[in-house]
Amino acid sequence: MKELHLRKFLKTWMLPISMMGGIVFHDWIGYLEFLTPYLIFIMLTITYTRVKPGEFRITRFQWRLLLVQMLGCWLAYLALLPVSEPVATAAFLCIFMPTATAAPVVTGMLGGSVTKLATYSLLSNLTVAVTAPVFLSIVNDSGRNIPFAESFTTICAQVIPLLILPLVVALLLRYSAPRLHHAIAGHQSISFWMWAVALFIVMGRAVSFMIKQPLSELPVMLGMAIAALVVCCLQFISGRKVGARLGDRIAGAQGLGQKNTILGIWMALTYLHPLVSVGPAAYIVWQNIINSTQIYLHTRKQL
Repeated sequence: MKELHLRKFLKTWMLPISMMGGIVFHDWIGYLEFLTPYLIFIMLTITYTRVKPGEFRITRFQWRLLLVQMLGCWLAYLALLPVSEPVATAAFLCIFMPTATAAPVVTGMLGGSVTKLATYSLLSNLTVAVTAPVFLSIVNDSGRNIPFAESFTTICAQVIPLLILPLVVALLLRYSAPRLHHAIAGHQSISFWMWAVALFIVMGRAVSFMIKQPLSELPVMLGMAIAALVVCCLQFISGRKVGARLGDRIAGAQGLGQKNTILGIWMALTYLHPLVSVGPAAYIVWQNIINSTQIYLHTRKQL
């Protein structure tokens, strides 16, 4: 009984603990930074083992969420561009980021449809994999002034394998090693704990970068943090409304609101101006405050 309560407590508070750990131990994060893409790859592979090819049905639910995601990122970017380019880019990234690999886990904890969310997570990640080279290259033109062709090929070479190869691995395991595939699919919570580790790393890296910035950049960083808060709330609300109309408000809210911020920070630091990473770093805080509150309230109802 005590072990069960401890597990529920850790699931409820693990994400805030990871964020605080990254902040406190940011000086040492550099030693673990190389693990981030590997963690993303493994988390996606674990998530994709949950999706059965026969059950992979993209309905209006998934298409509607994807439409909001893809149009929303450009609307936010164009609306904020006259105000501040870094803030506009940060807002773009906070919406463009695909659904978090741990989103199906959180959705299940809150009583939503894991299958619907896992299907959308797959669709969202594959769409980002295909569009990221073009989208980030366009946004990046004003960031690092890297030629479009060079930016496009570099992003293709790293982002597409990172997001698509996990699906290939999951399918290979399904047909060549069914026992192993079944064992992995039955332990989806592993991705949640790996996400906590990755969150610890990227949060520390983002904090290390922010600390090194001159005070003159503080207004821009605050602007990005505020933009991330507004975007975060709007995405949870929009997803909830879309989901309510199409049968699952919890999966809808998590599909749009819970983002793969780890991938977002990595993209910002790798392909955009490092300052833009403040946006998804702040998004981590906002989305996990919302999720931790939801999980806490839901857990209280069950106890």
